[in-house]
Amino acid sequence: MSTGRTVEGAGCITWWGFGPARDLLNAGTLRPAGEVNVLLLGAADPKHILKTIAGLKETDTLHVWVIENSMEIVARQLLLLYLSLTTHEIMGRHEKTEVFLELFGNSEIRCQTEETLKHVAAQLSLAVTDTLDAHTQEHPCFNTSLLKFKERDELARLFKQWQHPPSSPASVFKAWDARVRQHLGTRYDSRKGCFDWDLTMKLHPKGCEVINRQQYIKWRERGVAFEMREGLYQTTNQSLISTRVFNHRGDRMAVRGYWGDVVSSPYLSFGIETENKDLLKTQNKHYVKTAQDISIVNVQMLFESLSARGGHRGDSQNGSNSHATETQPQPGASTNDETEQHPQNQNSAENQTTKKETQVVDTERQIQTEVNTQPKTQHRTIQSELMSLGGVSVSFLSPDSLSKLPVKSRYSHLFNVIYCSASMVHQLDSSLKGIAAPDALLIVELAKYLLDLSKEQEAAFAVKVEQIAKEAGFIPICNQSGDAYAVFTLQKS
Repeated sequence: MSTGRTVEGAGCITWWGFGPARDLLNAGTLRPAGEVNVLLLGAADPKHILKTIAGLKETDTLHVWVIENSMEIVARQLLLLYLSLTTHEIMGRHEKTEVFLELFGNSEIRCQTEETLKHVAAQLSLAVTDTLDAHTQEHPCFNTSLLKFKERDELARLFKQWQHPPSSPASVFKAWDARVRQHLGTRYDSRKGCFDWDLTMKLHPKGCEVINRQQYIKWRERGVAFEMREGLYQTTNQSLISTRVFNHRGDRMAVRGYWGDVVSSPYLSFGIETENKDLLKTQNKHYVKTAQDISIVNVQMLFESLSARGGHRGDSQNGSNSHATETQPQPGASTNDETEQHPQNQNSAENQTTKKETQVVDTERQIQTEVNTQPKTQHRTIQSELMSLGGVSVSFLSPDSLSKLPVKSRYSHLFNVIYCSASMVHQLDSSLKGIAAPDALLIVELAKYLLDLSKEQEAAFAVKVEQIAKEAGFIPICNQSGDAYAVFTLQKS
């Protein structure tokens, strides 16, 4: 199969990873304890972060460092993390699960979900711009202060675009259909047969029998993976829309559309594995539950684990915010006093300030005071919507920062676990040893669920990954044939 066709199936931007969620600290033979630093390269979504947090002990401290190859993916990571940490006072667990999965895997969403997306985008836009203010204290799971100024500007632009999409946006259904046409080519007219073949002959043999045929084909047709309500899924999910640059007759053209995966499906992240064996029961050789049902249960369990660690920060915090807003000194109070004092000095030759000039000065002071006080009040509102996970932080680094980490003393032998997606394996080299802690783990996503690859290509990729890891100073822990991830440990000198 040609490389171009393979790229078209998986997409040029990775909205979700090609494998199930993993507790990254449990990947090796010995689980790291105490203060742990994890580096994620191209993870694309927060499933590994959430799963790893869920497995933490109360005494553990987790620092996650995230590098993505696109700011559009960073924006999505922030969006999904924000939803995950929203308190139950703001959004109930069932509603939060539904909204999370809709925004995670649906090209089209409900109107209510779009309103949530716009609200979160507004809060994230404020949080990103607040990093420029030294007086504000950001949430530890949304540390964007290490990004460049232009990258934070790009994030703010993306969030504004989610809040205020174009008045006449392109149809996401047409954009999705165009991708399917381009991927299938002459097989488009028999596309349902192609979808069924990919499911029964490729996904099911890889351990994904729980993915329901009707749901998978519907996702391949329209891009809607999770329909949990009897609502209308007709609103474009702006968080899945990105820009791709094409060369047309020597000119570069930027086209907005859906450029992600149209083959493997978002069910892989949360819907193919579960610890609850009741969800894997079969009847007449068919699974009673579907990948959607398992995704709902798994995501709810992750949210319960977050709540158990972080608790709630809702009602009391909101009360203090309103009190702080009411007791905030009003700029007009002081300026009025000043205005009343000026007429007493009008007869003095040294103080000939007119009433009009005084009003201008007072107005400028009032505007300046409002500018200085408004972000702090709004920032406390942002903090009140989110749980505070004790001992957990997530920091986002620039897309080009991997090659620069080894030369910075801050990251010297820092990371206990390094995770790398299949799309970023080519960036690994021998400098990785400089940032890996003793006995560090290297976890690499394999091509098991890239359906457009042949078995020979999949096996060749696994060999290439092992070769790259060995050159970087890592050796395989054990034979992991058939798994979605390869695990290596740092070779002792």
